[in-house]
Amino acid sequence: MYRILTIITGSLIVGGAYNLFLIPHNILSSGLSGIAIMFGILTPLNTGILNFLLNLPLLILGVLKLGKQFISYTILSVVVLSVSLYVIPVQAISTEPILSSLFGGVLTGIGIGLIFRASGSSGGFDIIAMLLTKKRDFPLGALISAMNAVVVVLSGFVFNWDAALNTLVGIYATGKVIDTIHTNHIKLTLMIVTKNGEEMKAKLLANLYRGITIMDGEGAYSGEGRKILMTVITRYQLTDVKTMINEIDPDAFVNITETTEVMGSFHKA
Repeated sequence: MYRILTIITGSLIVGGAYNLFLIPHNILSSGLSGIAIMFGILTPLNTGILNFLLNLPLLILGVLKLGKQFISYTILSVVVLSVSLYVIPVQAISTEPILSSLFGGVLTGIGIGLIFRASGSSGGFDIIAMLLTKKRDFPLGALISAMNAVVVVLSGFVFNWDAALNTLVGIYATGKVIDTIHTNHIKLTLMIVTKNGEEMKAKLLANLYRGITIMDGEGAYSGEGRKILMTVITRYQLTDVKTMINEIDPDAFVNITETTEVMGSFHKA
C-alpha cells in the first residue's frame, strides 16, 4: 500500500510540474511524455489523453516481456499521470521560461524519483530501453539519453531553439534529482544459497527483468545439496528481491555486495 501511495504521489507531482511549469512555456519533458506535451501543444487533444495513448502499446508489450510487479506499478503511474494532466489546469506559475524549466525539471525529478523508489517507472522511454536491452547489448543509460536528445532536437525544430535549450535545462535538472533520490545507477550482486532453487528461480524470473546464473553447491558441514543463484540488480530493486527470497525460503543464505562494474549484457546476464 505504501508503494502504491508513493507512486500516486510521485505521478501527481510530475503532472503538476508539466501543467504549471513546462507546458505553458512550450518546454518539453524528457521521455515519451515530452512527445505527448509537444502534440498536446500543437493539436486540440489533451496532453493526458495523448500520454496514455502513446504509452498504451508499450505497456502491453511490457506486460508480456518485463517483470509483472514492475509493469503493474508502471501502468498505475502512467494512468495517474495521464489523469492528472487532464485534470490539472494548464496555467503558468512563473512568467520566466528559464525559471519554469528549472523548477519544472526539479519537480519532475522528485516525482519520477519517488516512482522509481517504489519500484515502478513513468513509462515511455524507460520501457522502450528495457525492451531493447533485452534483445541487444546496449547500455540502458545511453539509450535513454539518446532518445531524450531526439526530444530536445524536435523541440528546437517545432518551436524555437530557446525552447530547446530550456528543455535541455529541464531534462538535466530532472536527471540530477532522480540520481539523488533513487540511486538506480548503483548495482548489487546477489549470491543466494537455497534449498528451493527451482522455486526461487521461477519467482525471480517472473518478477525481475534480470538474468540469473544457477550453480550446484553442497554444505560443508551438513553435506546437503543446495542451489546457488547469482544475479545483478539495481539498488532500488533490493527491497523487492528480499521480499521474494523470504517468501520462497526464509532460511536462504544471501550475500549482497556492491558491484563496481558490469561487463557484458547486464539485462540478459
